[in-house]
Amino acid sequence: MQTTPKAPKEKGADEKAQKQAAHVQRIKRTLVACFMGIAMGLLSFYVSGPADPATGLQPNAIIGVLFLMAGVVFQKHIFMMMRIDYTELGGKDWFYQAFMTFAFWFISWSTMLTTALM
Repeated sequence: MQTTPKAPKEKGADEKAQKQAAHVQRIKRTLVACFMGIAMGLLSFYVSGPADPATGLQPNAIIGVLFLMAGVVFQKHIFMMMRIDYTELGGKDWFYQAFMTFAFWFISWSTMLTTALM
């Protein structure tokens, strides 16, 4: 009677499932950062006041920057609600989250400012 080793196949399948689960978690974290950036950019535009047609600046533009910072911090709470383990995130991961939020915040806010002046 021959015995075939099943442990390596199960280990490989388990390892693949863990990698896929980790990949899905990274995608969810990236989507949270993107949507948070867009939401904060829109909030920044609508709360900071009307844009001056000559300069394109808003009178309370510092509020927009505060919304950006709040959006980065609030992601931790969204991760808790989505049951994403945020304790495993290091400094590099939080920098990535903050950068993605900043990028989408900047794009959405500047787009709104540009289209509001046309």
